[in-house]
Amino acid sequence: MTESALASLTILRNPQQTMQWYVIPLLVIVQYIYFHEIRRKHIDVVLGGLALWGMDLFNEIWNSIVFHATSYAPVWGAPRGDTALQLLIGYNIEISFMFAIAGIIACTGLPKDPKKKIFGVNNRILLTGIYALIGVAVEIFLNYAGVLSWEYPWWNARAPWLIWLIGYVPFFAAAFLVHDMKDRKNQFKALGYIYGVDILLLIVFGIIGWM
Repeated sequence: MTESALASLTILRNPQQTMQWYVIPLLVIVQYIYFHEIRRKHIDVVLGGLALWGMDLFNEIWNSIVFHATSYAPVWGAPRGDTALQLLIGYNIEISFMFAIAGIIACTGLPKDPKKKIFGVNNRILLTGIYALIGVAVEIFLNYAGVLSWEYPWWNARAPWLIWLIGYVPFFAAAFLVHDMKDRKNQFKALGYIYGVDILLLIVFGIIGWM
């Protein structure tokens, strides 16, 4: 087992050791953003944001499964002990709040016309690629700063395309897809599938001790 994985395990879901007061205002900020969008009747933005949040959770779940299956390291980890709460091996409360807001930001900035082209490319496709690229750039910096660990040769700054393709493109693609659905029932169905899979995996792998 790598040192980074062991460091994360020592604080995993141990709020008595890590909890900080700043989590409370962060939670209030996230709530305010969502309720503000709901009050403005930007329901498509809210549902798109929730889709991205759920997709991020799915990635964090399979990342935890990789760690327990290999007993070596997660694909990415958050080993620094200055988080307020380590939720999963590579997932802390600060990351969760950030992605909860990121989906709202991404959907708010969408052009109203899903078919509009920017530089000859459909705006949804272009923005998915751009936002995913920004995400990769941020991760490279976090890894350089020592707060995000990468232990596998196929997942690091020298192989950023996999992080872009698997780590971020599905997030924004799902957010935009749900946002653009014209039928509200279909939007809720899509969220049901995303969070249904998340909950099922958490229950099953939580019971066997892989979370």
